[in-house]
Amino acid sequence: MGSMDDYPRKPIQQQSSTKSKLKILLLLVFTSLFSIYLFSGSSFNVDWSAHTPRIHLWDSEALLRELNSTQSRLSMSQAQVTELYRRLATSNALLETLLAELGRANRNNAPQEDLDGWLKELTGELKLAVGPHKLPLGESANIRSDELYPTLGTACRRFQDELIRYMSYEVGGECPSDDNLAQRLLLKGCEPLPRRRCHPKSPVGYAEPTTFPASLWTIPPDTSVVWDPYTCKNYACLVHRRHVRGSFDCKDCFDLDGREKGRWLRSYGELDYAIDEILGTKSPGTIRIGLDIGGGTGTFAARMRERNVTIVTSTMNFDGPFNNFIASRGLVPVHISIAHRLPFFDNTLDMVHSMHVLSNWIPDVVLEFALYDIYRVLRPGGLFWLDHFFCLGTQLNTTYAPMFDRIAFNKLRWNAGRKLDRGIEKNEWYLSALLEKPMT
Repeated sequence: MGSMDDYPRKPIQQQSSTKSKLKILLLLVFTSLFSIYLFSGSSFNVDWSAHTPRIHLWDSEALLRELNSTQSRLSMSQAQVTELYRRLATSNALLETLLAELGRANRNNAPQEDLDGWLKELTGELKLAVGPHKLPLGESANIRSDELYPTLGTACRRFQDELIRYMSYEVGGECPSDDNLAQRLLLKGCEPLPRRRCHPKSPVGYAEPTTFPASLWTIPPDTSVVWDPYTCKNYACLVHRRHVRGSFDCKDCFDLDGREKGRWLRSYGELDYAIDEILGTKSPGTIRIGLDIGGGTGTFAARMRERNVTIVTSTMNFDGPFNNFIASRGLVPVHISIAHRLPFFDNTLDMVHSMHVLSNWIPDVVLEFALYDIYRVLRPGGLFWLDHFFCLGTQLNTTYAPMFDRIAFNKLRWNAGRKLDRGIEKNEWYLSALLEKPMT
């Protein structure tokens, strides 16, 4: 996901570590040589017997000469001891320098441990947001820890400069208009993002939403959302942008009076399943809650809501305010990427649906992790509706069919067909399938 440019400090850390090790080696060699010289040098081999006075009680003049000679030698010894103390002080200074270098080297050799994986030392709001924070004594026993770590994507550490920009704001003030920066971080794996202590910009002239159930099929007013610099500046443009040049995630899905109005109501061929047919494969009322992955403007959730089924829709705000639009319809959006672990507990959902989003543009390993996660959140007997999975004909039987077999869904329906507009020419295929999580 990140290039090698995302790791600008690594070569510098390695070079600094090498220099530190070289300094330590030189200091060790020098200190060892100096110690050998200090304690084995000939200038300090003192023959104490030579300083012992020889007393001649019968000769006072000889005694005086011996005393004078002893005093002279004692003075020389005192000078030598003073020099010894001076050299010992020098040796101590060298040892202190060596210990300081060792300390610095240890810090340089273990940046990941000291900085907890961050490239730079944390400051300001980012430091507060990522913690850890001490828990009250009474609470620490409940979670068997005395610290609370806020949730943060591991990959955030790779993009610290961008994250610092995201966390730069006036506390208690208005958040920057940085939705695009936030989504770039999410797609790079910095998900979830840290929380912020600022207020999002509110729409000007906000109007109350349309009442339910009319809201399911009503275009919300422009004043219901803060517009970022999309190609279109209002909902009227989004509704008609199928006539606007450019590549969009969903050209006509904002037009609730157009093709969206008829989606999933009838089968138009083997690849197009109708909602009522799918619900008919289970006992009435047993499909109650579910998830639509990459659900555009929420039309699938709207159709299911009409049938008393609650569907959460995951989506991103690419080329339009998809999350805001879904919420305006009285439905539940979740702003997460395709790589995010599904925010549901094991064996809890009755249904998971995905149209177009799960396809061969996702790396095989990432896709397999996603499919196992879908299996995880479905209850036994839960349904996975794979709607128009796109791939090449050469991939269908060699890569994806074996992948679904490994995950071990039951295949209730399995239909493949060429993509009509250019499938014959480029060997492009769609796969639609209704899969079931086994009961045991």
